Amino acid sequence: MRSGYVAVIGRANAGKSTLINVMVGEKVSIVSPKPQTTRDRILGVLTEADYQLVFVDTPGIYKARNALTDMMMRTTDASAKSVDFILYVLDGHEGVRGEDFELIKKYKALGLPMAVAYTKIDIMPKENIPLDMAKFADSGLDVDVFPVSARKGKNVKALKEFLVKQMPEGEKVFEQDVVSDKSEKFMISEIMREKILLKFDKEIPHGIAIVINTFEQNENGVYEINLDIVCERANHKAILIGKQGKAIKEVSSFARQDMEKFLGGKVFLTTYVKVKEDWRDRPGLIREYGYEEVKQD
Repeated sequence: MRSGYVAVIGRANAGKSTLINVMVGEKVSIVSPKPQTTRDRILGVLTEADYQLVFVDTPGIYKARNALTDMMMRTTDASAKSVDFILYVLDGHEGVRGEDFELIKKYKALGLPMAVAYTKIDIMPKENIPLDMAKFADSGLDVDVFPVSARKGKNVKALKEFLVKQMPEGEKVFEQDVVSDKSEKFMISEIMREKILLKFDKEIPHGIAIVINTFEQNENGVYEINLDIVCERANHKAILIGKQGKAIKEVSSFARQDMEKFLGGKVFLTTYVKVKEDWRDRPGLIREYGYEEVKQD
């Protein structure tokens, strides 16, 4: 039996969460095309007869601009120091950048085995792939690179088989039916946040937090969920609610459908929008809204 932890690290929007969801076979992390989609360290667990891979989904790497993003970057660095393997995810559609090489060197200096998942090859010119592979050859970095498409499943099996071989011999960390370390309540809040990220543009989605006030299943099997959408500005609140409440009704309906799929039952969802100015720079509120920094083990 092989078992171990794989930290999945990369710049924002590189496709980390999508790749993990595909490899695990379940939705364990929310996905959107915007930065700051993943704010927490989330574990996705893949268990087969002879191995268990525990993927550590980390916040995307970018320059910190407030207390929350600064905490997220420290979480990523701490996660990279307490695993068996590091998988650096690089957005092939955007191409290889000098910043990627610097980050790969930074994490490789930790002394842990490492590989690169070169993603989104299904939406990029095929002729760019060998050009980028040549850049890796010229960089002097001794690292295996796997061009993959998570959406199409291309080369994902080969990457998974490679990762299994890198894991140490050992017993399972999690029980057979566990696919994530996060609770249903956490995932419900993330589903709500995902739908806001997908519906609204620019800065508004980055400045929201979801607070679950009620999460109960009634005797008839219906889940009663009451939550607050916290934003940073009064004008953001107006946009989130929309004219005659149209926007909040649409995004809530969108979220409720996914919540029902996730929970396997009917959901009665009540949402409120509240303003807490600059909460992302207020450590007390950051903790209150459920964001805790991951310390190095």
